[in-house]
Amino acid sequence: MTAALADPRQDKDIDVKVHIAGESVIVDVTFAVPATRQEVWVVLTDFEHMADFVSNLKESKVVSTSGNTLKIFQRGTATYGPISFPFESTREIRLIPFEKIRSHMISGNMRMMDGTTQLIDEGGQTRIIYHTDTIQERWIPPIIGKVFIEHEIRKQFHEMRNEIIKRKRASASSTPTRSSARGI
Repeated sequence: MTAALADPRQDKDIDVKVHIAGESVIVDVTFAVPATRQEVWVVLTDFEHMADFVSNLKESKVVSTSGNTLKIFQRGTATYGPISFPFESTREIRLIPFEKIRSHMISGNMRMMDGTTQLIDEGGQTRIIYHTDTIQERWIPPIIGKVFIEHEIRKQFHEMRNEIIKRKRASASSTPTRSSARGI
């Protein structure tokens, strides 16, 4: 693994913008991954296994399902240097397959959280556009908080992108070629 992939802080092609105004925190992320929207979708909606590939999650599970609406529970700890922030949320997730994921927090240790993730086909790759608006329970210092949130968000999306690429490679290597399918 190259140093750039090993260190998410050097993953600068994941553009993260954080705006803190009082207790409101707005996060916008955009980046591309060399995979189809379907390949990206499988990872971004794999809530049952997300704690296996997103390091700050301790638990992630689907609580209920109704058509394209899920209720999920996630718990973990975000850490950056000496600062750590435990988090927990139950969210309603509305899925518009291969295009959009809408998230609304029902309960947790924030007062409000609404987010949208869009997947845009760019011919050979998928652009992920993520936007979330939260109101925190606790005051977040603007400068340190901004650096902390940027780091954690970039790291999460770096880990998800790595999982997308890992699964794509595993799928490609397990798909038989024409010659191997014929036994040649």
